[in-house]
Amino acid sequence: MNRIKEVLEEKGIKQTWLAEKLGKSYNMVNGYVQNRQQPRLEILFEIAEILNVKPKDLLKEE
Repeated sequence: MNRIKEVLEEKGIKQTWLAEKLGKSYNMVNGYVQNRQQPRLEILFEIAEILNVKPKDLLKEE
């Protein structure tokens, strides 16, 4: 599980903006945000860099 949705909301960033920055489709990013699919590790690190957070801040501890 990831916290991408929460981090986007905290920063006031839209999924469409993140998709554009990642070079991914909106549907792909929406899958990450809704936890229907998990990004590969490289993508998770790229998302963290784009959002200016640590990769571990995007992960939920279970």
